[in-house]
Amino acid sequence: MTPGARANQSGRILETNVEAILTAYEYFQIGNHVTREYLLNASLLKKRYAKQVYIGNGVYQTSLKVDFYVVGLPVNPPELIIECKWQESGGSVDEKFPYLNLNIQEYYPAPTIVVIGGEGMREGAIKWLRQQVNFNHNLLAVHTLDRFIAWANKTFNRM
Repeated sequence: MTPGARANQSGRILETNVEAILTAYEYFQIGNHVTREYLLNASLLKKRYAKQVYIGNGVYQTSLKVDFYVVGLPVNPPELIIECKWQESGGSVDEKFPYLNLNIQEYYPAPTIVVIGGEGMREGAIKWLRQQVNFNHNLLAVHTLDRFIAWANKTFNRM
């Protein structure tokens, strides 16, 4: 397996874990590669999510898709975007954090949590992204998977 294929597989495993948490709290998937409007209009299911949701154009005026778009949270606002970033060995994921942060701040239509995993991200990059929570009104938190589980336990149990 090539390093790129291995990285993609590891990223999918992180996403699968996030999806398992959503499912455990009775959120129902309504699709993949759908638009935000489609997700918001699927109101028969109060607690729902979709993967790879198109939310519009971003910084470079190119299409933006988010990993998870969740609707029906027991908090205000009731929408949440979850982005998953995995880096097992040295690479470029953490170099993309400024681009991600700017898109979250300027173009994401809902509050966002970034779930990070792997041991390949530079500590300085993770620290920088976590500091952006103080300056970016749309970036709620940057969590490892275990911290995301703890956050979900507190947040999703409010129902």
